[in-house]
Amino acid sequence: MKTKKLLLGDEALALGAINAGLSGAYAYPGTPSTEILEFVQGNEVARERRIHSHWSSNEKTAVEEALGMSYCGKRAIVSMKHVGMNVAADAYVNSAMTGANGGLLVIAADDPSMHSSQNEQDSRFYADFALMPVLEPSDQQEAYDMAKYGFELSERFAIPVLVRLVTRLSHSRAVVDTDDTAAPENELHYPAKPKQWVLMPAISKERYKVLLEDYKRFEEASEESPFNKFIDGEDKSLGIVVTGLAWNYLKETFPDGIPFPVVKVSQYPLPSRKIAKLFDECEAVMVIEEGQPLVEKKLRGLLDRTGKIYGKISGELNLTGELTPDLVKKGIAKVKGDLDCLKEAELHEASKVTKPRPPALCQGCGHRDVYAALNAVLEEYDNPKVFGDIGCYTLGFLSPFNAIDTCVDMGASITMAKGASDAGQHPAVAIIGDSTFTHSGMTGLLDAINENTPMTVIISDNLTTGMTGGQDSQGTGKLEDICLGLGANAAHVRTIDSLPKNIEQMKNLFREEINYNGLSVIISRRECIQTARRHASAKK
Repeated sequence: MKTKKLLLGDEALALGAINAGLSGAYAYPGTPSTEILEFVQGNEVARERRIHSHWSSNEKTAVEEALGMSYCGKRAIVSMKHVGMNVAADAYVNSAMTGANGGLLVIAADDPSMHSSQNEQDSRFYADFALMPVLEPSDQQEAYDMAKYGFELSERFAIPVLVRLVTRLSHSRAVVDTDDTAAPENELHYPAKPKQWVLMPAISKERYKVLLEDYKRFEEASEESPFNKFIDGEDKSLGIVVTGLAWNYLKETFPDGIPFPVVKVSQYPLPSRKIAKLFDECEAVMVIEEGQPLVEKKLRGLLDRTGKIYGKISGELNLTGELTPDLVKKGIAKVKGDLDCLKEAELHEASKVTKPRPPALCQGCGHRDVYAALNAVLEEYDNPKVFGDIGCYTLGFLSPFNAIDTCVDMGASITMAKGASDAGQHPAVAIIGDSTFTHSGMTGLLDAINENTPMTVIISDNLTTGMTGGQDSQGTGKLEDICLGLGANAAHVRTIDSLPKNIEQMKNLFREEINYNGLSVIISRRECIQTARRHASAKK
C-alpha cells in the first residue's frame, strides 16, 4: 500500500531511507541538508526502532561513523552540505577504496547561488574524483525512491553511493507516494573480504585495480538505470542532455511536450551509449545541469572543435547561481534563434518583487554583547585584527558591528589568528562559536597552546548550533574542560556570561587577556535567544 505525503526533498530522502531498512543516520548541520537528520530524529518508525541518529562533531567523523555501521552490515546515511564534503574528503575518498558492506549513502546538499554558503562547489566532482557512483534526483519522488535503490546499488557493488541534492529540491515540497511499512533492518554481518578495509599500500594497490574494473560495472548500471532515460523527439536540430533538478525546468519550458530528443541523467557515471545516440541523431547538443558544468566538460573534452555542444561554458546558460525555467528558456532560444515554441523569457528579479532584508543578529543575542565589548576595547589598540568563523556570529561583519576581518572556513579563525600572531600581528583575536570550535577549532587551538602563541581566542558559546536551527552542540558544558585538557594555561582560560549587565566586566576581561603575552581563551556564554524561548515554551 502507498500513502501520499507532502514532503521536502530532504524529508523524502530521509523517509525513503527509513522505509528501506535504515539503521543509522549521521550528520553535521548545514543548510540545505539539516532537515534530513531532523526528519529521522522526529520520525515515529525511527523512534520505535531506535534507529541511531546523531549530530556528529564534524562531517569527517560523521562519514567514519556511518562507514563503521556499514562495515557491520547495516544500512546507514550520512548527510552534509557541499562545503562539508571538503571536511569529509579524507574519509569519503578512501571509502571508495575500502568499499561498503551494508548500504551506505553519502548525501551532499549543494547550494547554488550561495543562499547560505561560502561557495557554489559541485559535489559531483568529488564522486568523479573518487570513482564512486552518484544519484541525483530530479524531484521529491525520485529522492524517496532513490534511497532504497541507492542502498541496493551500494550493496550490489559493495561501494558507498553519493546522493547529490540542491537547495531548490531540498527545500521545496511535493506530494510523494510513500510505503506504508518499512523494510526490516539488515542483520549484523561482516565483509567477505575484510583485508580490503585495511588500506596499507600493498592492499590499496590491489584494491585500486579492483575499483577501476568495478567502475566499468558502474557505467553499465547507469545505462540500465530506471532514472536515466532516452526520450525521443521529432526535432533533431537539437538534442538535450539534462541532469537532476534541471529536468523540471526543461519540462516547464515545454508544457505541451519537449520537441527535441533528450537524455535525462540522474545516475552517474554518465550513460555514454544514450548520449552517443543523441549525438549521432542531432545536429547540436545542449547540456542543462544545475551547478558547475561537469557533464559539459566531459562531453567537450580538451580538444572538442565541433561547435556542436552548448551550455554553461559556451555562455548560453549561467555559470554562476541557480538555473530557473526562464534561464533555460533563454538558453535554448540563444541556440535556436527565433523558435516559434519559445517566446523571449521575462526574468523576474527578486528586487522588483520584494525588498530584500539584510541578515542580522537577533535582538537579545549574546553575540551582540560580545562584539559591543570587543569593539570598545579594540579601539584602544593600533591596527587590531579579528579573525572570524562560520556561524551566527559571522554576521558581526555587518553593520552596526563591523567587527571581523576574515571568515574563510570552519575553524579558520584560530589558525589564521595564530599565523597572524606568528607574523607579528598584535592584537590577534579569534572569535569562534561553540559548535564550530568542536567541529574543527580544537586542533588549531592545540597548535597555539603548544607554542603559547600570543593571541586571544573568544569562544562565543550560545549552547547550541544556532545558525542551522538549534541542533545539539557537542561541546555544551565541556568547553573549559576541553581547553584545559588540550593543555591551555588554567589561569588564562576564563569564562563570563555575555549579558548586557556584564559589559564592563567583559571589557576588562578582554583587555587583560589581550595584554597577556601568551595564549588566552575566553568563553563568553549565553544561551541562544531562540533556543531559550523554545525551552521556556516546552516547560509550560
